[in-house]
Amino acid sequence: MELAVGKKDISCPPYVKGRELEAEDFEKKTITYVEDHPDIRYSFTAGQAISKFLKGLKEGKILGVKCNKCGRVMVPPREFCELCFKPINEWVELKDTGVVETFSISYIDPDARPLEEPEIVAVIAIDGASPHMGILHKLGEVEPDKVYIGMKVKAVWKPEEEREGAITDIKYWKPIEG
Repeated sequence: MELAVGKKDISCPPYVKGRELEAEDFEKKTITYVEDHPDIRYSFTAGQAISKFLKGLKEGKILGVKCNKCGRVMVPPREFCELCFKPINEWVELKDTGVVETFSISYIDPDARPLEEPEIVAVIAIDGASPHMGILHKLGEVEPDKVYIGMKVKAVWKPEEEREGAITDIKYWKPIEG
């Protein structure tokens, strides 16, 4: 069976372009939404593996881990291999390039407000990582109808002084030749 991944001659399926939401849509309940304002306070720790991954992002590096038993390279990193059930302590620095595995074109933000320009969200398979390892992020410098599965991309980083140790230290991924 031949997969379509990486074939530039295969276009993405037709998509339905969204439309601007109006007050009437909310009043007549023609859209579904939930509005809530809970007062919840919580604390969250990223854990050892993700903390080191985020520190790497602040330094402009994508870090993964390598399982010493099966050899898988995982990004985002984990503290143990879920296939071998072995602890992982070998860190590897990966390239800031990858391939689009899948993508979606969004016309609304997470709060269901219309966007002025559509955003393209993709799963990026990082070069050097094992298959089915990737990160969810935005694509930039590309029109929605030009995106395809298998497209080579490179990270566009925030300036060093603006990085915080967050996934958003990568502003977006842009297409590259090759």
